[in-house]
Amino acid sequence: MQVHGHEVRGVGVDSETRCAHYGTERDVVAIKFACCETYYPCFRCHEEVADHDIEKWPVERRDEPAVLCGACGTELAVQEYMGVDACPACETPFNPACENHYHLYFEGVAEMPDRR
Repeated sequence: MQVHGHEVRGVGVDSETRCAHYGTERDVVAIKFACCETYYPCFRCHEEVADHDIEKWPVERRDEPAVLCGACGTELAVQEYMGVDACPACETPFNPACENHYHLYFEGVAEMPDRR
């Protein structure tokens, strides 16, 4: 699926990066995985679609674009994305529960208790 000119792979991906696993109004981000340099809406999509294991985004690359806002197509560096409530470009709110999964996407992040 092409979302704002970027390929986003996954299961049931819509035009704003929602997927079969996470489809609320606020689920509008896709994460680029280091293993394949490809955007997926979530870790479950990567597990189902990719033919390789997940590699988290490295700490030393946190200043590179690795998060896609599905609402406007802005690419954010991990350090820009972590801890924000909305896209800095279009102000579309992000799902705050995504923070529960940072440890699955980004190196150097401790697992948090699930607040969803």
